[in-house]
Amino acid sequence: MSRKPVHLAVYDTYADWETGHATAYLARAGYEIRTVGPSREPVTSVGGLRVQPAGALDDVRPDDSSLLILPGADLWDTSDQLAPFARKAREFLAAGVPVAAICGATAGLAREGLLDDREHTSAVSFYLAATEYQGGPRYVDADAVTDRGLITAGPTEPVAFAREILGLLGVYEGEVLDAWYRLFHDSDVTAYAVLEGAR
Repeated sequence: MSRKPVHLAVYDTYADWETGHATAYLARAGYEIRTVGPSREPVTSVGGLRVQPAGALDDVRPDDSSLLILPGADLWDTSDQLAPFARKAREFLAAGVPVAAICGATAGLAREGLLDDREHTSAVSFYLAATEYQGGPRYVDADAVTDRGLITAGPTEPVAFAREILGLLGVYEGEVLDAWYRLFHDSDVTAYAVLEGAR
């Protein structure tokens, strides 16, 4: 079955560890992962990885994508350079295409007003409160939250973030999704047999 690609945003100071579980298992499920940067110029992650984006943000259209993933980055909190990615997230959600944001990207979405009317989470509630957004009453103290096509998670929850993504796109469901999470989050060796049985 042909699937539309998943777009992974990359920009200077992006947190390279936050999306690895998600992109690895999406790729194993047959999704092409396309990196998208502010332009096609190389960017450098917080871990020092130099990445050449496959495309520029302005060229990405929701109709050509299965999902937009926004990792955290120092730049979300130190400048407005990444605001175009939050605006692109608005475009995706308006078109009915899901968005997944983790760590500092949640603050970017809060500033864009995208968390005002959706349940969401982040690092801690007061981190988002500092953006002066209006969604405080909808903050959920959870590892990851999905509401109407928008996934949010805090910086310590890359596995839960991936769980929500894999579930939303139907890569794993039910007890298989639960087993995947238990294996990678809890090191539960009994979960391995469930995953092997689902192959």
